[in-house]
Amino acid sequence: MGAGHDHHGSVANAAAHHRGRLWAALGLLSALMVVEAVAAFRTGSLALLSDAGHMFTDVLGIGMALAAITAAQHTNRDPQRTFGLYRLEVLAALANAVLLSGVAVYVVVEAAGRFGDPPEVLAGPMLAVAVLGLLANVVAFALLRPGAQESINLQGAYLEVLGDLLGSLGVIGAALLITVTDWWWADPLVAIAIGVFILPRTWRLGRAAVRILVQAAPKHLQVTAVHDRLAAVPGVAGVHDLHVWTLTSGMEVASAHLTTTSGADVGTVLTAARTALHEDFHIEHATLQIEPGATPGACGSCEW
Repeated sequence: MGAGHDHHGSVANAAAHHRGRLWAALGLLSALMVVEAVAAFRTGSLALLSDAGHMFTDVLGIGMALAAITAAQHTNRDPQRTFGLYRLEVLAALANAVLLSGVAVYVVVEAAGRFGDPPEVLAGPMLAVAVLGLLANVVAFALLRPGAQESINLQGAYLEVLGDLLGSLGVIGAALLITVTDWWWADPLVAIAIGVFILPRTWRLGRAAVRILVQAAPKHLQVTAVHDRLAAVPGVAGVHDLHVWTLTSGMEVASAHLTTTSGADVGTVLTAARTALHEDFHIEHATLQIEPGATPGACGSCEW
């Protein structure tokens, strides 16, 4: 016997709620990305080029977030995909982390090579474009912030825009410093600072995505605590074959076999166990197999 509670649609709906904001941020950042890239080559600024490269990953990340949201909305159309397409969101977040890490490493290596003989850059156009980039990132930051706590994919896009916003501030500072002092080292120095700022954040995002993909238990949840809580449900004699994992952002899943004491009411045990998982661990989707009066090993070889 088993029972489950499904709230898959709530996650998809939460992400889809922010679709309009994502499209607005995508259009804005795409336009500024082109402007920054052209300006970077014309001014010779590596800091501006790094900001444009970072903005490219912003655009790509938001595009993948939109694609994942669209896929999730059609998740139940194929009966062979019993868990839908929710993992596309996690894959998109992992791709974002890998791409952004690559851009950051390239910029740091390139900037380090410029310290020996830093080229002159056109500080005036560099400053003007950096200011435009800052304004665009402020708007995009405000658009993406509401959804950052609801989806790992939206969180990835949000973190990228946050890093780009700080990067624009760094480029503005470098442009002002070059204008006032002709200190050309400011450009590669800021480029390195942007890369160093980006890398730890992208690695954290990548680790979070990998944790979901390998179906590890949520970091905030102790499996032993879940086991002990289920074992404490009145009528439960034992708990085995317990698995807890994350399907996608905000969607924790659990499955377990519960052996019951002689005479225990199956319906009452099921309800109490599901309530315990919901109230104590916020696990909304639980599949529980009840084994009335079963002896150890009665369900066969089910431990894996």
